Amino acid sequence: MGAHGVGMDKWLMVFSIVASIALIVQGAMLIALFIEVRQTNKKVSGLVGDLQTRVGPMLTRVQMLLDDTQPKISNMVADAAHIVYLTRGQAQKMDRVLTDASDRLRGQLNHVDRLLTAALDTVEDAGSQFRSKVWGPFQKASALLQGIKVGLDILRSRQRDRHRDEPRESQEEELFI
Repeated sequence: MGAHGVGMDKWLMVFSIVASIALIVQGAMLIALFIEVRQTNKKVSGLVGDLQTRVGPMLTRVQMLLDDTQPKISNMVADAAHIVYLTRGQAQKMDRVLTDASDRLRGQLNHVDRLLTAALDTVEDAGSQFRSKVWGPFQKASALLQGIKVGLDILRSRQRDRHRDEPRESQEEELFI
């Protein structure tokens, strides 16, 4: 154990010193990290406090605004629903009125159509009776008069032809005499 035991003791001492230094460095680093985290925590707490002091009043105002406008919005929605309900009812009434008016107009148009058809039938009957009772005899009388006129014209033309022929004969007789 002699020489070999002394060399080992040295290494054990060196190892213990290096391990102690490493532990001291690690402890110092943990202490430095702790101090840094504490300072960061103070900064974050300050920022959060500052943020709360700035945002808190805004959130309070927003909450008050929401509390103030919520009943108004609810009333507006209720009024809009009531208006839609009334409008729907009025639209249904208007539909019934227009349907009723349309049905009445259709009935009146049918009635007027029947009256006009009856009037036209009456006018047509009167026209055909006028043609058969007044116009027919008038046409017959007109045709009779036309026939008499043609007959008279024929008689006149024959008489003229005779009168023309007579002087010629007397002129021809005079020429031969």
